[in-house]
Amino acid sequence: YFPICVGHFDPNLGMMAGITPMNPMMPGLGMVPAPLSQDVPVVKEIIHCKSCTLFPPNPNLPPPATRDRPPGCKTVFVGGLPENATEQLIMEVFGQCGDITAIRKSKKNFCHIRFAEEFTVDKALFLSGYRIRLGSSTDKKDTGRLHVDFAQARDDLYEWECRQRMLAREERHRRKMEEDRLRPPSPPPIVHYSEHECSQLGDKIKDDSKFPEAVRVLLTWLERGEVNRRNANNFYSMIQSSNSHIRRLMSEKSQHEKEMEEAKEKFKTALAGILAQFEQIVSVFQAASKQKAWDHFSKAQRKNLDMWRKQTEEIRNMHNEQLMGIRREEEMEMSDDDMEDAPDTKDSEDSGVSQAEALKEENDSLRCQLDAYRNEVELLKQEQGKNQPMRSEEDSTHSQQLSFLQQALQGMQKQLLKMREELKQREAELEKSLEDKQQLKNQVQSLKEATRSLCYTQSEEIIRSDKLDSHDRNWMLNMSVLHPVCSTAGIISTFLHVHPFGASIEYICSYLQRLDTKINPSEVEALLSRLPCTFRQELTGVGASLEKRWNFCGFQGIKST
Repeated sequence: YFPICVGHFDPNLGMMAGITPMNPMMPGLGMVPAPLSQDVPVVKEIIHCKSCTLFPPNPNLPPPATRDRPPGCKTVFVGGLPENATEQLIMEVFGQCGDITAIRKSKKNFCHIRFAEEFTVDKALFLSGYRIRLGSSTDKKDTGRLHVDFAQARDDLYEWECRQRMLAREERHRRKMEEDRLRPPSPPPIVHYSEHECSQLGDKIKDDSKFPEAVRVLLTWLERGEVNRRNANNFYSMIQSSNSHIRRLMSEKSQHEKEMEEAKEKFKTALAGILAQFEQIVSVFQAASKQKAWDHFSKAQRKNLDMWRKQTEEIRNMHNEQLMGIRREEEMEMSDDDMEDAPDTKDSEDSGVSQAEALKEENDSLRCQLDAYRNEVELLKQEQGKNQPMRSEEDSTHSQQLSFLQQALQGMQKQLLKMREELKQREAELEKSLEDKQQLKNQVQSLKEATRSLCYTQSEEIIRSDKLDSHDRNWMLNMSVLHPVCSTAGIISTFLHVHPFGASIEYICSYLQRLDTKINPSEVEALLSRLPCTFRQELTGVGASLEKRWNFCGFQGIKST
């Protein structure tokens, strides 16, 4: 350890006057200790090396600042090296701190040094602030001020993490061994059923000490389904032996209940004696609180006496309530027993004794109630001076409720803003869907117009054909100009005019589907039925060959005129 002194600093010597300086690199020294206080610095001396000299910093200056120590740090950053410094110089200066595993030197005046042990880093940090000079040269390139700090290296962190994982594995192994040691032993396995085991189990069931273990084996055999027609008598005898233990267990229960009642009586007697002594102590404090004795005590003594009296009264009241609770339970049990035993009791002497005991218990309960009322009066007197703290507690509860309501209101406001944003998004989606719908409507309208133009061109081609005379052509032109439906009717009229004996609806649809594949037979039939003056349906054939045919009758009125 380095010597610590509170002497006077001599700036000419660069050390504390009146003490013997000490070399921190002296062999055998361990980790450099922290100073005993912030006002007492560690004394540093001049360090002479083979090719350089280290001069200590001014002890009045504050200690150099360092970063937080990384976990498992073995690497230090060294800055402020002379420009002419070499790795041999660095090894010479910092090799005295401990074993060095690697030195990474930059072209500039700093380097990183990795030590073999973590504690050597603290010895290297002790050199922070020293002025270094190569030989006796005063050139700027041969001087510098060292700055040593912790460095964060991946190798140090990896070794530290490996060590931590190893320690964690050891800790888990130790805990597992401890748990295995403290784990209760497993229950013995249940033997399989056999005639020999059954005979032994029958003897064990009859033994009071071995009955719990034997009945567990019997239960396991029954659950396994070991009972059959051959061994049913053996199982019946074992069950009968198990039933015979009920009388023994009931007797043991009654014995334990008797012991419990005796313990209760003993506890009640002891509690009554304790309560009587508490009453005496309370009476002592009450006598000491009277005016003729109270005036002779000092202020501190009065304070202690008042505090002791309150504590004693609280303990007395607590024990009094406990004793009253025990007596109430006994009274309730006695009343239940009286109600059950009332028809059976016929002896007048026993009834007189029970009445005397009831009167005695009633007297004790009334006395306890009177003590409780006195205690309540005293508590009310004490609580009169505590109303103000209660009000402050009520105010605090009101403030807490108000803060909770404010938080709930803020949450509702945030939810409202969120819902408004969702509403805006949905409105934008709705506008976009309306635009898409309008575009689809425009596309459908354009498709309808294209279909109409196609129908017009097809009807004109049919009208210009040579199969129609002048009257039919004029009628078809007029029909095709009126409506697209009329153009379809015109095509059908042309087709049926070419077939004077009529055609079935399937035949007509097969022709129309060559022009438009979307034509449905039901739609064609509905169109023909809507034009009775132009199209007429006739039935041809007999029996199974009966067939419905449509004929064109549009020119009959023209021919008649």
